[in-house]
Amino acid sequence: MRWKKNWKYTLRNKNVLFLLPSLAGVTFFVMVPFAKVVLSSFCTAMSGEFVGIKNYATVLRNSAFRLAAANTLRFMAAGLPLLLILSLGLALMIHRKPVYDRYKYLYLLPMAVPAATMVLVWKLLFSEQGFLNRALGTHVDFLGEKSAFLILVISYLWKNLGYTVVLWLAGLKSIPGEIIDAAKVDGAGKVQVFFKVTLPCLKGSMFTILVVSILNSFKAFREVYLVGGAYPQKSIYMIQNVFNNWYVNLEQDKLAAGAVLLVAVLGTVSFLLRRQWDRED
Repeated sequence: MRWKKNWKYTLRNKNVLFLLPSLAGVTFFVMVPFAKVVLSSFCTAMSGEFVGIKNYATVLRNSAFRLAAANTLRFMAAGLPLLLILSLGLALMIHRKPVYDRYKYLYLLPMAVPAATMVLVWKLLFSEQGFLNRALGTHVDFLGEKSAFLILVISYLWKNLGYTVVLWLAGLKSIPGEIIDAAKVDGAGKVQVFFKVTLPCLKGSMFTILVVSILNSFKAFREVYLVGGAYPQKSIYMIQNVFNNWYVNLEQDKLAAGAVLLVAVLGTVSFLLRRQWDRED
């Protein structure tokens, strides 16, 4: 009956009272609506008739959903490693030269740029009458070709690079200087210090940055939608495009099943990452 003792201790602890408002908000605005979505995923949209896992089977067989899932995975596979490597390299360079730390607020400016402004820049650069076509003397709509995927990855890097650099800097500053000095005294070179001391000390920050970067990758839908509408070029047709089209077409049953599948996948990935991090510790 250990859980009863823990529950009684929690009730006696007055500090838990400060958590009740947040817990009530999360329960009312997040958990309850999501429970409704889970229930809806097993029913038809119009009649509410229980159909079991039929909606899930329909979603998994849907060609648009499979295309969007493949594009989303490809986008994350291309964008995440580049973001982590580039941001860590810049953070190390800035950390070694504290003078650059004065301009930390500038690194966050890309996140303050509205999506509509980014789309305008895309069109000015990559449309048929854009700057790139004028420079090359061509008339290619890069936003309507497979090159749109590369443009999307570059946009994701530009928008999230500065924010990720700030997170890396916070982790680097938390590493005690005595540890690095001791490693240098023992004869470790710069490469050995990085892989044997710095990188292991950044494991906690790395997990947070990885999870945040995965979540931010789903926000690229705003630019995609404003550029290509509900049905953009196939290489940038993402999961959010499918959900948006199902919502517009009132296909709430498929939308609910797709949302539950997405939460299950993201939850599983986060759990496995957390477990791997804890196991290595």
